[in-house]
Order: sequence, then structure tokens, then C-alpha cells
Amino acid sequence: MHWSEVVANALAAKGDKHIIASGITPSGEFHIGHLREILTGDMVTKACKAKGLDAEFVFVIDSADPLRKVYSFLSSEYERYIGHPLAKIPAPDENGNPSTDGRSYAQHFLEPFLEALEQIDVKPRLIDNYQSYANGEFASRIKIACEKADDIREIIERVSGRELSPDWYPYNPIGHDGSLDGVVVDGFEWPYVHWTQGGKAGKSDLRKAEGKLPWRIDWPARWGWIGVSCEPFGKDHGTAGGSYSTGREISQLFADQPPHPLTYEWISLKGKGAMSSSSGNTIGPLEALALVPPEILRYLIARSKPNKAIDFDTGMGLVNLVDEFERLSSKDLEAIELEGLSRRQRVNVEDEIGAMKMSYISHKNASSLTFRHLAMLCQVKHDDEITEEFGTDISERLWRMHHWIDSEHFPEEMRIVIRDSPAPGLDDVYLKTLSEALQTCEWEVDAIAAIIPNCIKAAGLEVKTAYFTLYQAILGRDKGPRLAPIMAEVNRERILSLLKA
Repeated sequence: MHWSEVVANALAAKGDKHIIASGITPSGEFHIGHLREILTGDMVTKACKAKGLDAEFVFVIDSADPLRKVYSFLSSEYERYIGHPLAKIPAPDENGNPSTDGRSYAQHFLEPFLEALEQIDVKPRLIDNYQSYANGEFASRIKIACEKADDIREIIERVSGRELSPDWYPYNPIGHDGSLDGVVVDGFEWPYVHWTQGGKAGKSDLRKAEGKLPWRIDWPARWGWIGVSCEPFGKDHGTAGGSYSTGREISQLFADQPPHPLTYEWISLKGKGAMSSSSGNTIGPLEALALVPPEILRYLIARSKPNKAIDFDTGMGLVNLVDEFERLSSKDLEAIELEGLSRRQRVNVEDEIGAMKMSYISHKNASSLTFRHLAMLCQVKHDDEITEEFGTDISERLWRMHHWIDSEHFPEEMRIVIRDSPAPGLDDVYLKTLSEALQTCEWEVDAIAAIIPNCIKAAGLEVKTAYFTLYQAILGRDKGPRLAPIMAEVNRERILSLLKA
């Protein structure tokens, strides 16, 4: 079975109705590492539905979380917003200054991520955490947390192995200045906590968005009121003593059941290490989708078990990944006879079937035009010539391919630039023999591919020398992509003019 089906089976054993959750703090630009979490949740939800379970996928937006520091992309004007909920501070403008467009900081970073989710066919129910506090969704569990503050302190200190500060409290009120920082709780009487900030007293209504639970308590609290039965999370949360370990016990303190855990590994950029918003080593979801077809981005996640690290390569690695996807797409995997195969072979086939099911985009039309061939066409033909042959349905693919070709990610070994004028000093005997043979042949790939080696043999040249000559004559380089497909797409007279000279 595919890994998503294994999780769906585990959930089916616990009941027929399930909520699979994912959540992210919109503190900065999202990257495709974040997409691993949400795609993992989406795929588990799809696998549950395929088994006939009543399954729903929710995406929690942690907009109640505070701004923790002035990040590198922000101006120093954000110093005054440190500790303020992301839902209550202004979005940054193009210079990193607080804008006046009316959008919140959380909205600014969330909007492009939601746009990316739509492109990759993920449609979760959105839950805004700040609004959930404002609506009183957390209230009953905040009450328990305040009543059992000592029990929760004991759980966190024992499980995590770290000592909490003497003024720690399981609820963080928003102070007079709008910040969660520097606020010390000194009393609790439902539905209020009493506190001081800078020597000035205040109180917060626990039924409103006048504060929030710390992360290690917020997480299990939401499991309870949302009814989460499965949640993917990064390996940092899944370590011994991590927030899932403490959350599991705190959840039971709330009289709730902790969700089925699903720990995932990081996505790294090839040669650059794990993606991190704070370090700037990222590719944003929309940037990735401007390079990578959405079904391929889904396949990148679907083909690897969650506990396996992914090394994302936007160059030749992407080409090879698409080759693999297209090879599997062309097969009728369901028709493969499993009897007689080894266990390992059966597992591979079943994994491939599951990965492909989880990769297809529902609104996409299939096309016979391969990724490699489109990359070549986009470099030697005008777009209107390509759409005339393959239809306007590929317009989006054309746009994405041009973006990839023009980016730093495009591999040089695939770059094609046809010479404008003949190259001097080449072996004119071989080129003359070849041009004469090409003058009358059918101008298509197989015919050209057959003529090239025949002419090498007729000219008595070494194969390596002949191909060096031909690449120099047409592309002005020593080697490159296969020449026959390129030549077949270029006007015959243009190619002959380079060879005859």
C-alpha cells in the first residue's frame, strides 16, 4: 500500500469520522517545505475518503502567534510590534515598512500560500486561530489549563526536561501595549486572568482574543475543540520531549484524545541544505509553481514516505523527476499482473500506483507533449507555432517552461541557442556530406537521426570528432541535447545554411 493508505487504515481502525489537520504560523514567506505538511495531510484525507471514511482536511492559520523578532525582510519600524499577534499588526510593504493598505501581517504572507494551494488542488477548510480565540472556541480548555496550571507545569517540565520560569503561566494575556511580552499573570477567577505589565494592572477575558495559550498548550487545546484525529508535523515536534510528547499528556488532561501522529522529514534544496525562512534558503510555493508543474510538486511529496528526507533539485533533478512521472503516466499500472512478482516488486508497483493517484490534478487535461520536448520547443520555436500544433490548453505550461528556462535553475546542458551564422574552421568534408544527405531526406526526427551516423561513417571520421563538429556548427558548443529532435523542429534551410558554409 501507499503510505497514505497505511495511515488511512490506522485511522479506519479507530472510527469512521476523521479530521486531518495542518497548521502554519504566517510569520514570513512560506516555502515548499511547508507544502510537505499540507500535502501530506491532503493525501491522507484523500486516502481516507477512498476507503469510504467521512474525512475532512482543515488548515489552521496561527495568526494569534506573536511577531517574535524583526526579521531580515522587515524594517526597524517593526520593533514596536514585537510580541503583538500577527493578526493585529500591519502587513509589510515592498520596502519592509508597515503598510497602510488595511491588510494584516498574517494576511500578507498567507494569501500567496493559499493561491499556491489552489494550484496544487488542495482545498482545506480554513480555521483562523485568532478568530477562534475571539469566538470563544478555546475557552473551555483555557479554563481547565488555568485551573490545572500546576499539573501542566509538571507535565512540561517532566516530559521536556526543561525548567519553566517561576512566573510561567499556561495563558499569555495581551498587555496594555498590545504585546504578549512582559505580562505577568498574578490571579485567575473565571472568566478572567489578572495581570501586570510594567507595574500597571490589567485583566483579560479568557472567552475573547485578549491573549492566547502558549504553543505546547495551544496545540492540544485545538486538537480537542476541532476534533483532530490525525496531524502531520515536522520532526522537531516529534522528538522525545518535543511538543507532541507534552501535547499528548495535556490533551488527556483536557479529557480529549491526542491525534494519530505523522512525523515528516525536511525538504532540502540540493546542495544548500534544509529550507529555512529565517536563513533565506527558500523557494516559495508560488516561485516553485512557476518552475514545477503542480502535479510534479504533488508527485515529489507522494513518492516519498513522510519520514524520508527530500532533496529538491530544480535543475536536472527536476527533469529526471518529470521523466519518471511521465513514464508512469504512460503505463496502465493497474493492469500489471502482481502474481509472480517478488514482494519488493509488488511493493514498488503498489507504491507507484498510490503515488500517481495522489499526484493528478483534477482540473488538468492530459497532454502527449513531454516536459523535455517542451523545453526544447520553447527554445527553438515561437509560442504561437507550439500552440498551433498542440493547442491553447498548453498555454500555462508554456508560461511555466519559459519561466524555468529564464531562471537560474535551468540546467546548462539543456540550453539551446541556434547559431546565427556559420562557424569558421570546421571539417567541411563531413558537413558537406551531411548537408547533401539532409537536402532530400524526410525532415523528421528518425530520418535525421539515421542520417547523422551514416554520414560520419561515410566521411571516415571518429564519432567523437564528428559530433564535436556538428555541435559547433549548429549550437556553437562542444556538446548538448540530442541534435536530431532540435534539427527537426528548425527550418531545414536554416540548418543547411549552417552546414553548407
